[in-house]
Amino acid sequence: MARNAQKFRNEDTNPCIDESKNSQKCLDAYNYDKSLCSAYFQRYKNCRKYWHNIMMQRKRDGIKPDMPTAAERQEMIAAIGRTPY
Repeated sequence: MARNAQKFRNEDTNPCIDESKNSQKCLDAYNYDKSLCSAYFQRYKNCRKYWHNIMMQRKRDGIKPDMPTAAERQEMIAAIGRTPY
């Protein structure tokens, strides 16, 4: 598997794996009619935007790693009480 593909499927580096999978499943189910899957695309876009902002804040604060691990993200979401996007 290519290095980029591994990075994309790694839960510690990609916080939006579930949203990506759901978008792909929607496309598969509706024969790639993108107009029927816009809600899934928007959710993926919101997820990426949310975690990008978190990553940039951590960079500014000097926190390593820049992206929280999967376990840290679960704790952050649990503290909020719902998915923030």
